[in-house]
Amino acid sequence: MRIAIISDAWHPQVNGVVTTLTRTIAQLESWRHRVFAVTPNLFQTLPCPGYPEIPLALLPYRKMVRVLDNFRPEAIHIATEGPLGWAARRYCRRRKLGFTTSYHTRFPEYIRLRLPIPTSWSYGVMRRFHGPAAATMVAGAPLAAELAGYGFGPLKIWSRGVDTELFRPRDKEFLAAPRPVYLYAGRVAVEKNIEDFLRLKLPGSKYVIGDGPALARLRREYPEVVFPGYKKGEELAAHLAAADVFVFPSRTDTFGLVMLEAMACGVPVAAYPVPGPAGLVVNGENGYLNRDLARAADAALGVSPESCRKFAGQFSWHSCTRQFLDNLHRLPSGA
Repeated sequence: MRIAIISDAWHPQVNGVVTTLTRTIAQLESWRHRVFAVTPNLFQTLPCPGYPEIPLALLPYRKMVRVLDNFRPEAIHIATEGPLGWAARRYCRRRKLGFTTSYHTRFPEYIRLRLPIPTSWSYGVMRRFHGPAAATMVAGAPLAAELAGYGFGPLKIWSRGVDTELFRPRDKEFLAAPRPVYLYAGRVAVEKNIEDFLRLKLPGSKYVIGDGPALARLRREYPEVVFPGYKKGEELAAHLAAADVFVFPSRTDTFGLVMLEAMACGVPVAAYPVPGPAGLVVNGENGYLNRDLARAADAALGVSPESCRKFAGQFSWHSCTRQFLDNLHRLPSGA
């Protein structure tokens, strides 16, 4: 099948959306599907305000028409709500073609953290974007229930996978720091709510792995915290595996792929009981959820590393790509 996947998030960005799409496309191609990723590198772009490292396509509709007409897709999936997503949506609507979307990012909450715009307004825009889709794919049941409450639908589950060969238990001595080691990894930005973690009164050491617009300020304001910067691949896996607890303070992530990566390393997760973590963390099995993040972090110390890894082993890129494929809306022949 010829599958067009449209995404405003793409390499060299490093985030859960890009990782998920990259691994999904690789799996689809291994099954001999033809996949065309329509991404910002095909278009003239401008830096995203506030996030200059993220390119946004400039007036992409005409080129979107050309590339999709030339590819003749048998299924169209729109992964993001940026300029490319809106252009692809317009293409499908004008031609009366069915398509699917996915909800990866809580833009209403992200915008509210920066601007005095009510989330109800932003959710109205998101609902309008996803409304015509044959299905909107979400990472888990808690998020699906929340979006259904906002009037989204139909909704289908598209879970995530983890590379259990890369992310595996390793030597804790990789981090020579007072124990226990509490670690966060991800984008260092306001929407990740990292300061909730940094303000906790915890014994041992705190690490923050990653880069982002808030990094310089947090380094100044929290000199006792170790900020090794951005890591990937083996380096990221080694840091995750050396932690005693992975602390995930975000209240806005729709999934949190890095939590699965930590569990695969045998590291329990401490998080808030909100959609995202609520779909992954089982108290006592692979971490703890608590409205008091310090209590969650303390309780997580007692969770079995073997239990964490066993849980993560249920999430394969093979199975979640099968979900994605089954969720697609297949266009009629000659559409």
